[in-house]
Amino acid sequence: MEGASFWRGMTQEMAMRARDPHLIAYSLVNQAQVRTDLGDGCAVIDLCEAALENSGRLTPKVRIMAMQQQAHGASLTKDRGAVDRLLDHATGLLVQVDDDLPWGNACRRTPGYLEVQRATCYGRLGLGSEAVSLWEQVLEAVPETARRDRGVYLARHATAAARSGDPDHALEIAQNAVNIAVETQSARMEAELRQLTRAMTPWKDAPVGLTLTQILSPVCGEER
Repeated sequence: MEGASFWRGMTQEMAMRARDPHLIAYSLVNQAQVRTDLGDGCAVIDLCEAALENSGRLTPKVRIMAMQQQAHGASLTKDRGAVDRLLDHATGLLVQVDDDLPWGNACRRTPGYLEVQRATCYGRLGLGSEAVSLWEQVLEAVPETARRDRGVYLARHATAAARSGDPDHALEIAQNAVNIAVETQSARMEAELRQLTRAMTPWKDAPVGLTLTQILSPVCGEER
């Protein structure tokens, strides 16, 4: 996290010195990503609103980046209405993305990019059953070759299943996520699986919880 904060600060400085509105907005979104990981929803919203302040000068892709990140901030402040408004607006801009900027192209290359953001936000909002349904749709479109993304999405899917009160389904999904985590040694996936252990706390002493601990041990050790 310290490294991410440092390099995002450097990116923002270079963007400001270049006086390029697209780079400045991009750097603000990058800063908002760090604040999302730190759970600071108000800071995320402020940074994304600053990025969009002169949205008429920005390409659709940059506006999509800012709006989807602002939706994450809204999910941290428990504002579902804002999440849906921002992501619906961003979805309407997808067909307009046609720039040649060499960065920020996840919305082009990631299947179901904005629905991934929506499912993540719904999980954070505690909308377990709705998040589960969205993750099922998203995962159908993710190719098996996209191992890291697929593993992260599976871990989030499992967490959503746990939060919806279905620990057995969460356990079933988690097994596939752990297989990918062991294969890829992804720190991001490990962090998502630790979120799953917290969501499974109500069943920690039940057979399903004990089985989950065993399954997760190659990735998360014995920490509960």
